Amino acid sequence: MKLPSARDWLFSTKAFTAAMLALYVALAMDLPRPYWAMTTVYVVSHPLTGATTSKALYRMLGTLIGATGAVVLVPTFVSAPELLSIAVAAWIGGLLYLSLLDRTPRSYVFMLAAYTLPIIALPTVTAPETIFDVALARSEEIILGILCASLVGAVVFPVSVGPALAARVGGWLRDAGAWAGEVLRGEVTDEVVPLVRQKLAADVAALDALIMQLAHDPEARAFAREAGELRGRLLLLLPVLSSLNDRMRAITREEAMGSARDDLVALAREIADWIGGAPDTPERLRARIAELTPDPGALRDWPSLLHANLCARLKELVDLWQDCLALRRQVAGDPAAGHWAPVLHHRPVIGTARHHDHGLLLFYTASAALATLTASLIWIASGWPGGANFVAMAAVACCFFGAQDRPAPFLWMMVVWGTTAQVIAGVLLFTVVPQIHDFAMLVLVLVLPFLLVGALIPRPELGLVTLLLAATGSGSLSVQSHYNADFTVYVNESLAVTGGFLFAWIWALATKPFGAEITARRLVRSGWADLAACAAGTRLQDHRVLVSRTLDRLGLLIPRLASGAIDDGLATDGLRDLRIGYNVLDLQRDRRALPGAAKDAINAVLEGVAGHFRTQQKAGAVLLPPAGLLDHVDEAIRAVLAQRAGQAADNALQALVGLRQALFPGAAAPLLPPARGAVAPPLLAAE
Repeated sequence: MKLPSARDWLFSTKAFTAAMLALYVALAMDLPRPYWAMTTVYVVSHPLTGATTSKALYRMLGTLIGATGAVVLVPTFVSAPELLSIAVAAWIGGLLYLSLLDRTPRSYVFMLAAYTLPIIALPTVTAPETIFDVALARSEEIILGILCASLVGAVVFPVSVGPALAARVGGWLRDAGAWAGEVLRGEVTDEVVPLVRQKLAADVAALDALIMQLAHDPEARAFAREAGELRGRLLLLLPVLSSLNDRMRAITREEAMGSARDDLVALAREIADWIGGAPDTPERLRARIAELTPDPGALRDWPSLLHANLCARLKELVDLWQDCLALRRQVAGDPAAGHWAPVLHHRPVIGTARHHDHGLLLFYTASAALATLTASLIWIASGWPGGANFVAMAAVACCFFGAQDRPAPFLWMMVVWGTTAQVIAGVLLFTVVPQIHDFAMLVLVLVLPFLLVGALIPRPELGLVTLLLAATGSGSLSVQSHYNADFTVYVNESLAVTGGFLFAWIWALATKPFGAEITARRLVRSGWADLAACAAGTRLQDHRVLVSRTLDRLGLLIPRLASGAIDDGLATDGLRDLRIGYNVLDLQRDRRALPGAAKDAINAVLEGVAGHFRTQQKAGAVLLPPAGLLDHVDEAIRAVLAQRAGQAADNALQALVGLRQALFPGAAAPLLPPARGAVAPPLLAAE
């Protein structure tokens, strides 16, 4: 393991400074539990200033909502403990559902509100008249910690989100550029896009988390629009590269293209060299593409259609890559970047629609609610004095990891490291703290362990462990104005905390033993159902929604496929499915403007596509498209070529070509009738 970097030590120093400031002010204000302010600092602190600010804002809102709920529920149901338990469980389930539905940093509001209520409400059931004072005190302590963390993060060597985002984008573009180079040089041998390349869709999710913090970062706020444009273009690169992979393989099989094929291969290599960093200009490459694009009158057979389609895809790649490089410079704050103007105009940039599996979300939230209710009933039946903390910690653990496919390993870490933190805190509390007589000495005692732990919090592989040590340890120390620690009380409360984590772990083992397989299967089948509905015309939507939801689904699926959570029979090429969806939507849009024969032929194609994906969905496995569907596609191409008039016919023709290549990439060229007139160049191909 590498030693912490200078940036890690800076973060740890800032977090400890903010924690000591919060603790000092809380002690000066004589708040009941000043250590809550210290704990809050470690919960909300983040190496990036914007992330700290957003977490602070959302935690403040969540705390106030949870405290308000506690003030309402406790007086209402205090005389009926079972009803109060049901109300608390319902509160947790409902707000956790909203949190899982949101999937942005804003979801923190709902999660905080979900588990803040039991933390505040349950310890007061024996003295309900104190609920308002307790809720007010907890809110003051938490808000104090939030303000201190935000102040120190913003004033002391603030770290902007912009450079971190630019570095992540640079890494993503390097991976995408490597794939583009393989595709354009003809080095890809598989028709199916490899999992490692589809993983680029999942990597954008990590970028999303940074992009959403820009609005809270004073230095990077001005680039929020450019970052959103960049995200859309990064995602749009994926289906374009998938399509190019298909087209490059297709032209190698077309001997009839002659010297034109050699020219296209040479052009593709020039573009690959430019993407790889060779000194060239996108303007020259676009001019070369225009030279090689066939004249309208030459589009009369399958090779010429592929030729023109490949030229369109190459131009789109050049436009996209130029936009991505320019936007990356904007996000990085490059003073030489200048004003950005988009090069890509004709294709809509991907939107923000998300995939939501409401059935699974309900299962996750119902599980957390039932776990809280069961823990509450155990507390009521046992009469355990520390039962309030037991229930609250079980609720916290279920909220934190309720949406994980396999939450048990994470919950076991909470058990182990939460217990470790309490043991360490207990040793300090009963051996060292009694010897401390002023705040300066307290700081000297705490500085070394908290600096060491804080320096490891930014590490992804250690973040959970070290955050547990910092948050649980600071809370267990129970620093107050006067030393009044009681060993019996401390042990009872520590057992309650560990017991809550342990109960959540056992609950997860009992209710979620299936791992990621069920989630992966539902994701794949949901995608097939989407395609079937689009083809059948029962769920018409624009390209932004389809592409955004499909790539979001792919981003959720790829990590599960990579972990081996699903068998090969259900593994799918998500980018190929996306291209099919693109073409289906174009056919649905343009078929209404076509005459009878062409419209009927396209209807047959759409019915065949819908039937194929419905069959796949029922079978639960990837199936080869039926040969009859290929015949329908070829007949539709012939019917549209025979019509050969109007923009709708041109668009439909390109959609059919793209659909044929996506469904039947290795099929022999169709027999097409000779041209009777000109057709517009297919520069707006569906995919």
